[in-house]
Amino acid sequence: MNNQKLFISSHAPYWHNMSSISAKSCHIMLAALPAVIMGIYQYGIPALGVVTFSVSCAMFWELIMNLVTKRPVSIGDGNAAVIGLLFAMLLPATTPWWIVLIGTFLAIIIGKEIYGGIGCNPLNPTLVALAMIMLSWKSYIDFDGALVNYDLAFLMKYPLEALKHFGTSAISEHTAVGLLMGRQSGGIGATFGLGLIIGGLYLILRGYIRWEISLSFLVGVFVTAFLFNISDPVTYAGPVFHLLTGYTLIGAFFLATEDSSSPVNFIPMLLYGAGAGCFTILIRNIGAFADGTVFAILLFNVANPLLDKIKPKAMGKGLEHA
Repeated sequence: MNNQKLFISSHAPYWHNMSSISAKSCHIMLAALPAVIMGIYQYGIPALGVVTFSVSCAMFWELIMNLVTKRPVSIGDGNAAVIGLLFAMLLPATTPWWIVLIGTFLAIIIGKEIYGGIGCNPLNPTLVALAMIMLSWKSYIDFDGALVNYDLAFLMKYPLEALKHFGTSAISEHTAVGLLMGRQSGGIGATFGLGLIIGGLYLILRGYIRWEISLSFLVGVFVTAFLFNISDPVTYAGPVFHLLTGYTLIGAFFLATEDSSSPVNFIPMLLYGAGAGCFTILIRNIGAFADGTVFAILLFNVANPLLDKIKPKAMGKGLEHA
């Protein structure tokens, strides 16, 4: 008898853009490069150390898991490197090495490998790790506290924290152009809005992320922030401010669009993105955290299987046959 291979496939629908996982990983890292370079330029060698250590640790943890489970070594596909890079982009430049080590462990082992590896994780691994770090060691993700010793003349206070505690009067020094060009404190790769937009558009044009999710996420942020702002302009900032601060742009283009944890059908993608954008503002304005992007996207990661059940009626379904 001839040797036969058993091919196992997931259920439809399918989406394929004729590229490999390694190629996609390379393009995502390339798209993130402008924001990362600006972060390293702003914060210096400590930021470079966090980025390189995070990427290295993520690949190390995946290699260890491959060896323990006796699976083929998969670090060559670049997915672990992408997770490590995105995790570093969300951190302050002063993050201790042990936080990076634990965070990458949580992202790779708990967020990805424990479910079976790439393509099987129901939640975004990077956000799983960051959420756990925020809940366990919040002070290390406090940008004002973490970056207080930085002697950078242009560096301002974390705008979302200032808004939450003091209202719109505390953010008057922030302009849209300044925020777009990264003149704010925050994550290493999350402050340079222009770079994130350029990277996101590059991924959309190359077909590596779905524009429906990114656009609906930004629309959800804009509309919800606008409604809050017109109800109380003194307490709640306008939509442009929310679009350009915190994790909004990196969330729209690099986090909410993660393949395994996001929908593939058109209507579910719109609902997923808009819902995550809406909840981002709800958490920022009335929740306990200054930035709600992390928990909003994770919440809709959980809702993803239910949303993806919303499909158009199959052709011919419901017709009576003679």
